[in-house]
Amino acid sequence: MDKVRELTEELVRNDFPAFKAGDHIRVHVKVVEGDKERIQPFEGDVINIRGTGLSKTFTVRKISSGVGVERIFPFNSPKVAKVEVLREGKVRRAKLFYLRNLSGKAARIKNKNVK
Repeated sequence: MDKVRELTEELVRNDFPAFKAGDHIRVHVKVVEGDKERIQPFEGDVINIRGTGLSKTFTVRKISSGVGVERIFPFNSPKVAKVEVLREGKVRRAKLFYLRNLSGKAARIKNKNVK
């Protein structure tokens, strides 16, 4: 069991800033089109963080042209170039799936007063 834990610790990425559900983040994703590669930002609210170790993922939700778009990113994916925390949210839940049913001002997350 220790061998598995040691291997996992070596492979797990830890170059991301600390973020949690409710935070507004920008994820820089590597996109391959033909033989060219570019970085495309995906900005939204973190609604879910699940798993541990190599299988840890986070879900980011944004509203694009009035339609809710969710994207699940693995923490250890080489396609995720960078993560920036733009705002910390003040929430009382670990999973924010209730935001799917809300729209407009009701879907806003309050900012945490960071001093």
